[in-house]
Amino acid sequence: MTLKIGHLELSSNLCLAPLAGYTGLPFRVLIREIGGVGLCTTDLVNARSLLEKNKKAWELVRSGAGDEPLSVQLYGTIPEELRDAAVLLQERGVAVVDVNMGCPVRKICKNGGGSALLGDIAKAARLAGAMVAGLKIPVTCKVRLGVDADNITAPELARALEDVGVAAVTVHGRTKAQGFTGKVNLAGIAAVVAAVRRIPVIGNGDVTTPVGAKQMLDVTGCAGVSIGRGAFYNPRIFEQTRQYLDTGVLPAEPSFEERLRLMTLHLDRMIAWQGEEQGCLQFRKVAIGYARAFGPVVEFRKRVVRLKTRAELDAILAEYKPWRERILATEKHRHKAVAAQVPVPTGANELW
Repeated sequence: MTLKIGHLELSSNLCLAPLAGYTGLPFRVLIREIGGVGLCTTDLVNARSLLEKNKKAWELVRSGAGDEPLSVQLYGTIPEELRDAAVLLQERGVAVVDVNMGCPVRKICKNGGGSALLGDIAKAARLAGAMVAGLKIPVTCKVRLGVDADNITAPELARALEDVGVAAVTVHGRTKAQGFTGKVNLAGIAAVVAAVRRIPVIGNGDVTTPVGAKQMLDVTGCAGVSIGRGAFYNPRIFEQTRQYLDTGVLPAEPSFEERLRLMTLHLDRMIAWQGEEQGCLQFRKVAIGYARAFGPVVEFRKRVVRLKTRAELDAILAEYKPWRERILATEKHRHKAVAAQVPVPTGANELW
Protein backbone atom coordinates (compact mmCIF):
# COMPACT_ATOMS: atom_id res chain seq x y z
CA MET A 1 0.00 0.00 0.00
CA THR A 2 1.31 3.44 -0.90
CA LEU A 3 1.07 6.60 1.20
CA LYS A 4 0.66 10.16 -0.05
CA ILE A 5 2.08 13.05 1.97
CA GLY A 6 1.28 16.29 0.21
CA HIS A 7 2.54 15.93 -3.36
CA LEU A 8 4.92 13.13 -2.34
CA GLU A 9 3.73 9.60 -3.07
CA LEU A 10 5.62 6.95 -1.10
CA SER A 11 6.05 3.39 -2.32
CA SER A 12 5.06 2.01 1.09
CA ASN A 13 2.98 3.17 4.06
CA LEU A 14 5.66 1.87 6.44
CA CYS A 15 8.06 4.52 7.76
CA LEU A 16 11.26 4.51 9.81
CA ALA A 17 10.71 6.71 12.86
CA PRO A 18 13.46 8.91 14.28
CA LEU A 19 15.40 7.28 17.09
CA ALA A 20 18.11 9.56 18.46
CA GLY A 21 21.51 7.95 18.31
CA TYR A 22 20.48 5.11 16.00
CA THR A 23 18.73 6.30 12.84
CA GLY A 24 21.75 7.92 11.23
CA LEU A 25 22.73 7.52 7.59
CA PRO A 26 24.29 4.00 7.92
CA PHE A 27 21.15 2.51 9.45
CA ARG A 28 18.79 4.31 7.09
CA VAL A 29 20.67 3.03 4.03
CA LEU A 30 20.73 -0.50 5.48
CA ILE A 31 16.95 -0.40 6.02
CA ARG A 32 16.33 0.91 2.52
CA GLU A 33 18.49 -1.78 0.91
CA ILE A 34 16.52 -4.51 2.66
CA GLY A 35 13.29 -2.96 1.39
CA GLY A 36 9.69 -2.38 2.45
CA VAL A 37 10.13 1.13 3.87
CA GLY A 38 8.57 4.19 2.27
CA LEU A 39 10.09 7.10 4.20
CA CYS A 40 13.00 7.37 6.64
CA THR A 41 13.39 10.17 9.18
CA THR A 42 16.59 11.48 10.71
CA ASP A 43 17.39 11.83 14.38
CA LEU A 44 15.74 14.78 16.13
CA VAL A 45 17.74 17.97 15.48
CA ASN A 46 17.58 21.49 16.89
CA ALA A 47 16.53 24.04 14.23
CA ARG A 48 18.67 26.76 15.81
CA SER A 49 21.72 24.49 15.76
CA LEU A 50 21.37 24.14 11.99
CA LEU A 51 21.12 27.90 11.55
CA GLU A 52 24.21 28.37 13.71
CA LYS A 53 26.06 25.86 11.49
CA ASN A 54 26.66 23.51 14.40
CA LYS A 55 28.79 20.68 12.99
CA LYS A 56 27.17 17.93 15.07
CA ALA A 57 23.69 19.09 14.12
CA TRP A 58 24.47 19.06 10.41
CA GLU A 59 26.05 15.64 10.77
CA LEU A 60 22.69 14.35 12.05
CA VAL A 61 20.99 15.32 8.79
CA ARG A 62 23.79 14.14 6.55
CA SER A 63 22.49 12.08 3.67
CA GLY A 64 23.81 10.42 0.52
CA ALA A 65 23.07 8.19 -2.43
CA GLY A 66 20.36 5.65 -1.73
CA ASP A 67 18.87 7.68 1.14
CA GLU A 68 15.75 9.00 -0.50
CA PRO A 69 13.09 10.11 0.15
CA LEU A 70 14.30 11.63 3.41
CA SER A 71 12.46 13.42 6.19
CA VAL A 72 14.33 15.56 8.72
CA GLN A 73 12.78 16.00 12.15
CA LEU A 74 13.24 19.44 13.70
CA TYR A 75 12.38 20.85 17.08
CA GLY A 76 12.26 24.41 18.34
CA THR A 77 9.92 27.10 19.65
CA ILE A 78 10.51 30.09 17.36
CA PRO A 79 8.54 29.98 14.09
CA GLU A 80 11.13 31.94 12.11
CA GLU A 81 13.95 29.63 13.20
CA LEU A 82 12.04 26.50 12.29
CA ARG A 83 11.06 27.99 8.93
CA ASP A 84 14.58 29.17 8.07
CA ALA A 85 16.16 25.86 9.07
CA ALA A 86 13.57 24.04 6.99
CA VAL A 87 14.37 26.23 3.97
CA LEU A 88 18.02 25.23 4.25
CA LEU A 89 17.01 21.58 4.32
CA GLN A 90 14.72 22.04 1.33
CA GLU A 91 17.64 23.54 -0.60
CA ARG A 92 19.64 20.40 0.17
CA GLY A 93 17.02 18.16 -1.38
CA VAL A 94 15.19 16.94 1.73
CA ALA A 95 11.75 15.61 0.76
CA VAL A 96 9.83 16.29 4.00
CA VAL A 97 10.37 18.33 7.15
CA ASP A 98 8.80 16.93 10.33
CA VAL A 99 8.19 19.02 13.46
CA ASN A 100 8.60 17.24 16.76
CA MET A 101 5.70 17.94 19.09
CA GLY A 102 5.93 14.70 21.02
CA CYS A 103 9.35 14.22 22.61
CA PRO A 104 8.79 14.02 26.39
CA VAL A 105 12.38 14.38 27.63
CA ARG A 106 13.16 17.40 29.79
CA LYS A 107 15.95 18.85 27.64
CA ILE A 108 13.50 19.26 24.78
CA CYS A 109 10.44 20.32 26.77
CA LYS A 110 12.01 22.79 29.20
CA ASN A 111 12.10 25.58 26.61
CA GLY A 112 8.65 24.83 25.24
CA GLY A 113 9.56 22.36 22.50
CA GLY A 114 8.60 18.73 21.95
CA SER A 115 5.57 17.53 23.89
CA ALA A 116 5.34 20.85 25.76
CA LEU A 117 3.50 22.01 22.62
CA LEU A 118 0.69 19.53 23.31
CA GLY A 119 -0.65 21.95 25.90
CA ASP A 120 -0.52 25.01 23.61
CA ILE A 121 -2.38 24.23 20.40
CA ALA A 122 -2.33 27.82 19.14
CA LYS A 123 1.46 28.00 19.46
CA ALA A 124 1.91 24.61 17.81
CA ALA A 125 -0.26 25.71 14.88
CA ARG A 126 1.70 28.96 14.50
CA LEU A 127 5.00 27.06 14.38
CA ALA A 128 3.74 24.63 11.76
CA GLY A 129 1.91 27.29 9.77
CA ALA A 130 5.03 29.44 9.44
CA MET A 131 6.89 26.48 7.99
CA VAL A 132 4.11 25.54 5.57
CA ALA A 133 3.97 29.12 4.28
CA GLY A 134 7.72 29.24 3.66
CA LEU A 135 8.24 25.84 2.00
CA LYS A 136 7.43 23.98 -1.19
CA ILE A 137 8.01 20.54 0.35
CA PRO A 138 5.49 18.90 2.74
CA VAL A 139 5.55 19.70 6.45
CA THR A 140 4.47 16.96 8.86
CA CYS A 141 4.19 16.84 12.64
CA LYS A 142 4.87 14.15 15.24
CA VAL A 143 2.61 14.37 18.31
CA ARG A 144 1.51 12.39 21.35
CA LEU A 145 -2.02 11.86 22.61
CA GLY A 146 -1.79 14.70 25.11
CA VAL A 147 -0.08 15.99 28.22
CA ASP A 148 -1.63 13.31 30.43
CA ALA A 149 -4.73 11.10 30.62
CA ASP A 150 -6.86 14.08 31.71
CA ASN A 151 -5.61 16.31 28.92
CA ILE A 152 -5.93 14.45 25.60
CA THR A 153 -5.33 17.16 23.02
CA ALA A 154 -4.15 15.24 19.95
CA PRO A 155 -7.50 15.24 18.06
CA GLU A 156 -7.92 19.00 18.43
CA LEU A 157 -4.24 19.59 17.70
CA ALA A 158 -4.36 17.45 14.55
CA ARG A 159 -7.34 19.44 13.25
CA ALA A 160 -5.51 22.71 13.90
CA LEU A 161 -2.40 21.43 12.13
CA GLU A 162 -4.49 20.27 9.17
CA ASP A 163 -6.06 23.74 8.95
CA VAL A 164 -2.66 25.45 8.63
CA GLY A 165 -1.58 23.12 5.83
CA VAL A 166 0.35 20.32 7.54
CA ALA A 167 0.47 17.36 5.14
CA ALA A 168 0.39 14.48 7.66
CA VAL A 169 0.42 13.82 11.40
CA THR A 170 2.21 10.96 13.14
CA VAL A 171 0.72 10.03 16.51
CA HIS A 172 2.64 8.20 19.22
CA GLY A 173 -0.05 6.46 21.26
CA ARG A 174 1.12 7.62 24.68
CA THR A 175 0.85 10.86 26.64
CA LYS A 176 3.72 13.08 27.67
CA ALA A 177 3.25 11.93 31.28
CA GLN A 178 3.69 8.28 30.25
CA GLY A 179 7.05 8.86 28.62
CA PHE A 180 7.91 5.44 27.21
CA THR A 181 6.10 3.43 29.91
CA GLY A 182 2.75 1.70 29.81
CA LYS A 183 0.90 0.52 26.73
CA VAL A 184 0.18 2.38 23.53
CA ASN A 185 -3.47 3.48 23.33
CA LEU A 186 -4.75 2.41 19.92
CA ALA A 187 -8.17 3.93 20.59
CA GLY A 188 -6.43 7.26 21.17
CA ILE A 189 -4.77 7.05 17.76
CA ALA A 190 -8.12 6.12 16.21
CA ALA A 191 -9.62 9.30 17.69
CA VAL A 192 -7.03 11.38 15.87
CA VAL A 193 -7.78 9.53 12.62
CA ALA A 194 -11.46 10.41 13.07
CA ALA A 195 -10.69 14.06 13.85
CA VAL A 196 -9.00 15.01 10.56
CA ARG A 197 -10.65 15.28 7.16
CA ARG A 198 -8.00 15.51 4.46
CA ILE A 199 -4.60 14.38 5.70
CA PRO A 200 -3.19 10.96 6.58
CA VAL A 201 -2.53 9.96 10.17
CA ILE A 202 0.43 7.64 10.79
CA GLY A 203 0.39 5.47 13.92
CA ASN A 204 3.46 4.97 16.09
CA GLY A 205 4.47 3.17 19.26
CA ASP A 206 5.44 -0.36 20.32
CA VAL A 207 5.27 -1.87 16.83
CA THR A 208 7.93 -4.59 16.96
CA THR A 209 6.42 -7.26 14.69
CA PRO A 210 4.48 -7.46 11.41
CA VAL A 211 1.45 -8.61 13.42
CA GLY A 212 1.71 -5.51 15.59
CA ALA A 213 1.85 -3.27 12.52
CA LYS A 214 -1.26 -4.88 11.03
CA GLN A 215 -3.09 -4.56 14.33
CA MET A 216 -2.33 -0.83 14.48
CA LEU A 217 -3.59 -0.35 10.93
CA ASP A 218 -6.73 -2.43 11.50
CA VAL A 219 -7.72 -1.07 14.91
CA THR A 220 -6.94 2.61 14.38
CA GLY A 221 -7.70 3.05 10.69
CA CYS A 222 -4.43 4.96 10.31
CA ALA A 223 -2.97 5.38 6.83
CA GLY A 224 0.51 4.18 7.74
CA VAL A 225 2.75 2.93 10.53
CA SER A 226 5.96 4.49 11.80
CA ILE A 227 8.41 2.04 13.39
CA GLY A 228 11.39 3.06 15.53
CA ARG A 229 12.81 0.67 18.11
CA GLY A 230 11.10 -2.26 16.38
CA ALA A 231 13.28 -1.63 13.33
CA PHE A 232 16.37 -1.73 15.46
CA TYR A 233 15.33 -5.03 17.01
CA ASN A 234 14.93 -6.42 13.52
CA PRO A 235 16.11 -4.40 10.47
CA ARG A 236 14.04 -6.70 8.26
CA ILE A 237 10.76 -5.65 9.88
CA PHE A 238 9.66 -3.42 6.99
CA GLU A 239 10.29 -6.11 4.39
CA GLN A 240 8.54 -8.72 6.56
CA THR A 241 5.59 -6.45 7.33
CA ARG A 242 5.14 -5.52 3.68
CA GLN A 243 5.03 -9.21 2.79
CA TYR A 244 2.59 -9.98 5.60
CA LEU A 245 0.25 -7.13 4.67
CA ASP A 246 0.34 -8.05 0.98
CA THR A 247 0.01 -11.83 1.27
CA GLY A 248 -1.23 -12.68 4.76
CA VAL A 249 1.79 -14.96 5.17
CA LEU A 250 3.94 -14.25 8.22
CA PRO A 251 7.65 -14.52 7.28
CA ALA A 252 10.11 -16.43 9.45
CA GLU A 253 12.29 -14.50 11.87
CA PRO A 254 15.83 -13.74 10.64
CA SER A 255 18.34 -16.46 11.46
CA PHE A 256 21.22 -15.89 13.85
CA GLU A 257 23.64 -15.76 10.91
CA GLU A 258 21.47 -13.19 9.14
CA ARG A 259 21.38 -11.03 12.25
CA LEU A 260 25.17 -11.19 12.43
CA ARG A 261 25.45 -10.27 8.75
CA LEU A 262 23.25 -7.20 9.16
CA MET A 263 25.03 -6.14 12.34
CA THR A 264 28.43 -6.42 10.66
CA LEU A 265 27.23 -4.55 7.60
CA HIS A 266 25.91 -1.82 9.91
CA LEU A 267 29.38 -1.43 11.43
CA ASP A 268 30.97 -1.28 7.99
CA ARG A 269 28.62 1.55 7.06
CA MET A 270 29.35 3.39 10.29
CA ILE A 271 33.10 3.16 9.65
CA ALA A 272 32.64 4.41 6.09
CA TRP A 273 30.60 7.33 7.48
CA GLN A 274 32.59 8.27 10.59
CA GLY A 275 35.97 6.57 10.30
CA GLU A 276 37.11 3.44 12.13
CA GLU A 277 37.76 4.94 15.56
CA GLN A 278 34.51 6.89 15.88
CA GLY A 279 32.48 4.27 14.02
CA CYS A 280 33.57 1.51 16.41
CA LEU A 281 32.96 3.72 19.42
CA GLN A 282 29.39 4.48 18.35
CA PHE A 283 28.83 0.86 17.32
CA ARG A 284 29.29 -0.39 20.89
CA LYS A 285 25.73 0.56 21.90
CA VAL A 286 24.41 -0.53 18.49
CA ALA A 287 25.90 -3.99 18.96
CA ILE A 288 24.25 -4.37 22.37
CA GLY A 289 20.89 -3.75 20.73
CA TYR A 290 21.45 -6.40 18.07
CA ALA A 291 22.79 -8.86 20.64
CA ARG A 292 19.56 -9.02 22.66
CA ALA A 293 18.16 -11.26 19.94
CA PHE A 294 21.15 -13.62 19.94
CA GLY A 295 20.22 -15.77 22.94
CA PRO A 296 23.27 -16.53 25.17
CA VAL A 297 25.33 -13.39 24.80
CA VAL A 298 27.47 -12.73 27.89
CA GLU A 299 30.79 -13.40 26.16
CA PHE A 300 29.90 -11.17 23.23
CA ARG A 301 28.62 -8.27 25.31
CA LYS A 302 31.59 -8.01 27.65
CA ARG A 303 34.01 -7.75 24.72
CA VAL A 304 32.07 -5.69 22.19
CA VAL A 305 31.63 -2.80 24.63
CA ARG A 306 35.39 -2.23 24.28
CA LEU A 307 35.49 -2.54 20.48
CA LYS A 308 38.15 -0.37 18.82
CA THR A 309 38.72 -1.81 15.35
CA ARG A 310 36.79 -3.60 12.60
CA ALA A 311 39.17 -6.57 12.74
CA GLU A 312 38.45 -6.92 16.43
CA LEU A 313 34.77 -7.62 15.71
CA ASP A 314 35.73 -10.56 13.48
CA ALA A 315 37.92 -11.94 16.27
CA ILE A 316 35.12 -11.51 18.84
CA LEU A 317 32.61 -13.32 16.62
CA ALA A 318 35.06 -16.14 15.85
CA GLU A 319 35.24 -16.95 19.57
CA TYR A 320 31.65 -16.07 20.44
CA LYS A 321 29.90 -18.34 17.92
CA PRO A 322 31.34 -21.68 19.20
CA TRP A 323 30.82 -20.51 22.80
CA ARG A 324 27.17 -19.77 21.99
CA GLU A 325 26.71 -23.19 20.39
CA ARG A 326 28.07 -24.94 23.48
CA ILE A 327 25.68 -23.02 25.72
CA LEU A 328 22.69 -23.72 23.47
CA ALA A 329 23.57 -27.42 23.47
CA THR A 330 23.05 -27.69 27.22
CA GLU A 331 19.66 -28.60 28.60
CA LYS A 332 19.57 -25.53 30.82
CA HIS A 333 19.65 -22.99 27.98
CA ARG A 334 17.31 -22.62 25.06
CA HIS A 335 17.57 -19.78 22.59
CA LYS A 336 14.68 -17.32 22.53
CA ALA A 337 14.87 -14.17 20.45
CA VAL A 338 14.34 -11.26 22.83
CA ALA A 339 13.28 -7.83 21.65
CA ALA A 340 16.13 -5.41 22.20
CA GLN A 341 15.48 -2.72 24.76
CA VAL A 342 16.99 0.19 22.93
CA PRO A 343 17.72 2.85 25.55
CA VAL A 344 15.67 6.02 25.21
CA PRO A 345 17.97 9.06 24.90
CA THR A 346 17.69 12.04 27.24
CA GLY A 347 17.65 14.64 24.50
CA ALA A 348 18.61 15.46 20.96
CA ASN A 349 21.82 13.84 19.79
CA GLU A 350 23.81 17.07 19.65
CA LEU A 351 22.97 17.66 23.32
CA TRP A 352 24.34 14.34 24.61
